[in-house]
Amino acid sequence: MSDTENASEKTALIRNSYEDSDYEEELEGCSGTPPCNPRSCLHRYFPVLIFICFLSFGSYFCYDNPAALQDTMIRDLDIDEGQFMAFYSFYSWPNVVLCMFGGYLIDRLFGVRLGSIIFSLFVTVGQVIFALGSLFNLYGLMCFGRFVFGIGGESLAVAQNTFAVKWFQGKELNMVFGLQLSFSRVGSTVNMNVMQPLYNLIDEHIHGYKCLGIALFIGAGTCIFSLLIAFTLAFFDKRADRILKRQAISSEEMIKFRDILTFPMPTWLISVICVAYYVAVFPFIGLGLVFFEMKFGLNPTSANAVNSLVYIISAGASPFFGFLIDRIGKNVFWVIIGIVITLGCHMMLAFTFMNPYIPMVIMGLSYSILASALWPMVALIIPAHQLGTAYGIMQAIQNLGLAVISLTAGIIVDKSGYLILEVFFMAWLCLALIAAVLLYLVDAARGGKLNYSSKKRNALKELEDEEKLKDN
Repeated sequence: MSDTENASEKTALIRNSYEDSDYEEELEGCSGTPPCNPRSCLHRYFPVLIFICFLSFGSYFCYDNPAALQDTMIRDLDIDEGQFMAFYSFYSWPNVVLCMFGGYLIDRLFGVRLGSIIFSLFVTVGQVIFALGSLFNLYGLMCFGRFVFGIGGESLAVAQNTFAVKWFQGKELNMVFGLQLSFSRVGSTVNMNVMQPLYNLIDEHIHGYKCLGIALFIGAGTCIFSLLIAFTLAFFDKRADRILKRQAISSEEMIKFRDILTFPMPTWLISVICVAYYVAVFPFIGLGLVFFEMKFGLNPTSANAVNSLVYIISAGASPFFGFLIDRIGKNVFWVIIGIVITLGCHMMLAFTFMNPYIPMVIMGLSYSILASALWPMVALIIPAHQLGTAYGIMQAIQNLGLAVISLTAGIIVDKSGYLILEVFFMAWLCLALIAAVLLYLVDAARGGKLNYSSKKRNALKELEDEEKLKDN
């Protein structure tokens, strides 16, 4: 990549990107038609948004391969619950540090295009190593594969978020994040409902850990698909940079690592909410298969169906809630609502024998609400050229929690059972609720920007645009 292209790649995730009439279009061979015009809604939504949404499909599909095959893995590999949850922990450990540096590298060195390709390669190679470890019954190699997979997985999510802000910064962002989450969760949902039948089909001819390894190799195909998406998205993004003449970040404006210390308090509170909430969802789903079998007497197929409901519901509901939040605003209130509802769902699962489909459906809705409202808030308080680093820090803190809690959750189940595990998750949700209330208070003291109504937010945006035009 030439210096000029590299400078163009390190864009200011766009300075008022698509409506600025000062940009001169150069739509070579395209005649300015909407499907080819990067400035048009049609081009941004199709194909660009579709490619952004599918960028992490393979990563999300393979991330929960262990959850979809929990009983099978424990039996075929002859491991306990603690060793099983180590697959999730080894995924998270590299992201305690590397995810933050991944965001920094996107902002400072690689740019979002090259970064997404590199991180997609790590995801693909990691899944292949994980499958090889299973094929030869090498538990250590499987853990190493999850480690490599983790190096790319969360940093790829940072690149995906950065792409979303780059192309859709403004009033569409909550909806775009919701749609992006939806497509990612489609990967998780397909995994939950496909991997066990796939294993059963292969088991008719090959048995044990070799059968498991072949199933995981087939899963690696989704990672290759996402890698191809990364190359395609890089092509469209580079083309848009040229046509729209996106301005490169100056060396003075480019992020420096010490700038992290200047991030405002709401950024860190958002990170606390992120980790405290997500550790009560993902590790629970990772262990949920056996929980639903033991407490509610479900067979493995039904337990898998219930366990995947959070992903299924969020896949459909996230775009709707994102669109709703775009129209209403009040992001902090939506975050608080999502936490409270999820806490209630865990209480129902822990202390009642209510049909588990009900709390899991509600949890899927509350997860969609929180994710659609939480992640776009970072773009409201962090400058565009620092967003990759900010999202990287957020993912890093989240993965520190997931790494520790995944191991702890497996140990709690082995020693104390699922009731104590549910109480453990509820304690984390209480911490998330406290952090959300503090976020509301801190934001209110700073002017209430994160909790503006959409009407007020849009009015202020129009005023800022008018002032920029006057300055120019």
